Amino acid sequence: MITAILALSVLAQPAAEWTPLFNGKNLEGWTPKITGYAYGENFGDTFRVSNGAIQVNYDQYNGEFKGRFGHLFYKSPFQGYVLRLEYRFTGTQIKDGPGWANRNSGVMFHCQDPKTMTKDQNFPVSLELQFLGGLGGGDRPTANICTPGTNIFYQDKLWTQHCTSSSSKTYDGDQWVKCELEVWPGGQIIHRINGEKVMQYSGAQLDPNDADAKAVVAAAGGELKLRRGWIALQSESSPVEFRKIEIRPLK
Repeated sequence: MITAILALSVLAQPAAEWTPLFNGKNLEGWTPKITGYAYGENFGDTFRVSNGAIQVNYDQYNGEFKGRFGHLFYKSPFQGYVLRLEYRFTGTQIKDGPGWANRNSGVMFHCQDPKTMTKDQNFPVSLELQFLGGLGGGDRPTANICTPGTNIFYQDKLWTQHCTSSSSKTYDGDQWVKCELEVWPGGQIIHRINGEKVMQYSGAQLDPNDADAKAVVAAAGGELKLRRGWIALQSESSPVEFRKIEIRPLK
């Protein structure tokens, strides 16, 4: 009876307001970290704003990617929230980008402090809400989960596989796709595409065997559990755009 009353009480509480993380005009509040460059250096104007969207572009890379993976970090960490945004892939992948990175991007969350990344580190220790665009044939689901330097609990067991596909359909072309990420204080994490749940897991934790994660584990005093961290937008050699980036707390 008490449990039922508490549940009704929670449901009766009004939802928190959405807070924009992107003002639609410039990169205020966001800082890039690109492999091979210092935190804050936006090599080649990789991340820019145009027509109300954050664009990832490679027109100043002289035609070669050269493993310059990039991440655009929001200024502060978060814990217990819903993040929503829209994304779309545009154009073609830059020459020498990895085959797996064709029409591949994402949102990194539960990230390590970007200031602690090494200069040549490709990816922050984090969880990745992976975005994949269709390649014109076959299934290629989006809103997958990838785990650079981390592990999760999935299907009731510790899951160490790096990337796991969601149940979403394939989105071909340059269409805008709506995504929501629910990060519950109790540890449950849900991915939604266009309002439909396509992935659920829990128990995010650092991987003590990962080379990049070892320093993060040491800084955390050996604690592996992940409940908070920074949010970042990804640059992986394919042009992509992000817009309408908003967040609201979950209690």
